[in-house]
Amino acid sequence: MNRINQLFNNKGDKKLLSIYYTAGYPQLEDTVSLAESLEETGVDFLEIGFPYSDPVADGPVIQHSSEVSLKNGMTLEHLFDQLKDLRKRVHIPVLLMGYVNPLLQYGVERFCASCAAVGVDGVIVPDLPMYEYEEQYQEVFKKYAISHIFLITPQTTEERIRKIDALSTGFIYMVSSYATTGKNLAISDQTTDYFKRVKTLQLKNPLVVGFGIADHNSFEHALNYADAAIVGSAFVRLLGEPDYRSKIPAFIEGIKGGVKV
Repeated sequence: MNRINQLFNNKGDKKLLSIYYTAGYPQLEDTVSLAESLEETGVDFLEIGFPYSDPVADGPVIQHSSEVSLKNGMTLEHLFDQLKDLRKRVHIPVLLMGYVNPLLQYGVERFCASCAAVGVDGVIVPDLPMYEYEEQYQEVFKKYAISHIFLITPQTTEERIRKIDALSTGFIYMVSSYATTGKNLAISDQTTDYFKRVKTLQLKNPLVVGFGIADHNSFEHALNYADAAIVGSAFVRLLGEPDYRSKIPAFIEGIKGGVKV
């Protein structure tokens, strides 16, 4: 049982918050120190993005962070070098998130081995096809005890959701809408119906809502139907502001709305 499973198994009534940010942004060597700061302010788990030159699912804020990170010199090799002392400094679950092309160039088994070596608990690769994962890579991920996280959307069929649930070992990433990152969550009847539909399936894996969680209201709405929520673009936007480190505690407190951490 890795840190992801332990977190959700022991959550009780706690409202779990995950933060996404891009490795190497705004400065190349910010990756682990940001993780430390976020853990200190009460974030429950982290998603660290590895940048790619063509991030098709990302909105302009995260696209820009990827561009800056690549210009700063971030690569998967450098990221794993940064993370070699991660577990001396950070104790909450950490996932890597990115696109399949850099992963394939690095080598899937080498990637999983590197994740295990530095203490990364899971991986989110939105454009890795489910059948390809199942047929070619599932055993590699199992070998290194790395959770592979699948995404579902409002358009995902029940059959596919149940297949994903059977393949998953960490949680299911419930994309709030069929859009790129950075769009604020529209708390509509349609969104609520989607959340209710998935919740009533009584899946074995926890549900985590992402895309559009940007404030306390959207965080609370998501947690009516899910076990955790992810804030991405809103936090990456904060990192572009002057003196951003001093603003992190208030930002996290604003999202959680004063809930006890």
